[in-house]
Amino acid sequence: MSSTIDTLSTAADLPERLAAALRNCGALGLERERFAPELSYGRHFGPAPRDARPAAVIALVFRRDGHWRLPLTVRHAALGRHGGQISLPGGSVDPGETTPDAARRELAEELGVADQVELIDELPESYVYVSNFRVTPWLASTRATPVWQPHDREVERVVELPLQALLDPACLGTITIEHRPIVFHAPCFRLGEDCVWGATSIILGQLAGLLRRIAEG
Repeated sequence: MSSTIDTLSTAADLPERLAAALRNCGALGLERERFAPELSYGRHFGPAPRDARPAAVIALVFRRDGHWRLPLTVRHAALGRHGGQISLPGGSVDPGETTPDAARRELAEELGVADQVELIDELPESYVYVSNFRVTPWLASTRATPVWQPHDREVERVVELPLQALLDPACLGTITIEHRPIVFHAPCFRLGEDCVWGATSIILGQLAGLLRRIAEG
């Protein structure tokens, strides 16, 4: 299967294949649950409480050096909410906005990318109970090679994730989280010294499920 994934990671028509897989595969519950942290008790998968605030994130696939990747942002440690963590570009939905509007806006604000971005479809919603956000992830693509312009107060740096890493067993691991008196473990994606866990890894797990379905035909 590794050779199939390598071929898929360079396929020019990958965005179209992702769109078709999303139309045909239905819910991706198994992939989502696989990456849920301990002590979450299924809360990431809803239903979200009525006072949960809407938010949107965007997984933008693009090609660099012939391989498909997507950008992740390392949040500045000084930020009060999720500081220092790795996330997809995104944030709160403003009054009067739709979730795709918010996803596009946040991509432009955080990374300076606005042109030639095509939305593919939305992935299943996740509830981030720590901050009480109901997050809609949008999958998007661009044929352009992005030039990142990180927001200097929000984004410490950009991590480019090769899509084939999502299906590489060597990139899967577990992280230990210490939060005041609570210590727990969470599944994660490891990218060198970086570790992606929590709601972001759940969303990436959904994308991994799509890629696996495409690779298996």
